[in-house]
Amino acid sequence: MSTTDQQAAAAWRVADLEQDQSWIFSLSDAAARQLARTVMAAYDPERPLFDYAREDFDLGPAWETIAAALQEAHHGRGVALVHGLPRADLSEDEFKLLNWAIGLYAGVARPQGKASQYISAVRDAGVDYRAASGRGYSSNAKLDFHVDGADIATLGCYNAAKSGGQSMISSSVLARQILMDERPDLAEIAHQDFYFSRQQEETEDEGPYYGQPLFDFADGRMFGKWNRNRVQSAQRIAGVPALTDQQRETMDVIDQILARPENMYTMYLKPGDLQIFNNHVTLHSRTEYVDFDRPEQKRLLFRLWLAPSDSVRLPETWWDFYRSVKPGSVRGGIRGHAHDAACKAFEARQASALGMTTDG
Repeated sequence: MSTTDQQAAAAWRVADLEQDQSWIFSLSDAAARQLARTVMAAYDPERPLFDYAREDFDLGPAWETIAAALQEAHHGRGVALVHGLPRADLSEDEFKLLNWAIGLYAGVARPQGKASQYISAVRDAGVDYRAASGRGYSSNAKLDFHVDGADIATLGCYNAAKSGGQSMISSSVLARQILMDERPDLAEIAHQDFYFSRQQEETEDEGPYYGQPLFDFADGRMFGKWNRNRVQSAQRIAGVPALTDQQRETMDVIDQILARPENMYTMYLKPGDLQIFNNHVTLHSRTEYVDFDRPEQKRLLFRLWLAPSDSVRLPETWWDFYRSVKPGSVRGGIRGHAHDAACKAFEARQASALGMTTDG
């Protein structure tokens, strides 16, 4: 698919996703059983995730389907959904390992926070989403539209909530087009720097905030960046320029565009679903949810952030967060406070296996 065609595909509206559902994939029962067998055979509760390699897992015919979904998310519409992961056959920890195994095939996993965790359990841990160090994945709160901190994000659903927790997605490519048409004055503002908080997760060589435009281009491709919560949180950090009235209006108008019924696609993830995003062209959100009382029934998804081997060049303005804009490089993620020699060794091994670079 050419760059022009990809950008056109990524500028979808709800009607487009409803009329052509080729972005939705399903595993056969036989493929799902093969996944369950390979994970159960490899699973060792004493073995760290970093010690597993691609060769430990024969994903069988399921990988062809999952690879096609990743291709659709990365180089097509910017989103894909896979039904049928073998959730019923696997324990919570085995299902986590399944998601990790898929990541070993798909790219280099990226750290996701202060603890430098490479896979996150998305569940309500009582965190205040709006706090200076708040993270939405650890709360049951309604989330703002946002992107995650890597080229690709995957969410594997183990348990759904008792009620709520609806997933919403919108195209940032379409949002910019609408903004250009309806408010070109604000589109110009959106191409200027906004300041994002690192939510107290920065490493020693990073500041507590960074500046980045909401939209930028590289090699003819548009890239979007948005996270209202982190922009507002940055306003409490010394040295961050105060938001102007025009910037605040830009933020409000963008959120309004993203939430228009014709632009915002909604879905509920079911146990065994795998949702995949290209964070450069797709924004996502979630409604508040009410959980079950029993711990084993509570809402739980496993999230991976990935740097894929076939990534494209990023805008230079993306460097401060991604630490590299080169195609095919290990980039993105939140290195956090525990990014140690073991993390770096894992990244180097995985990059070598996929023919990727780690030189930034």
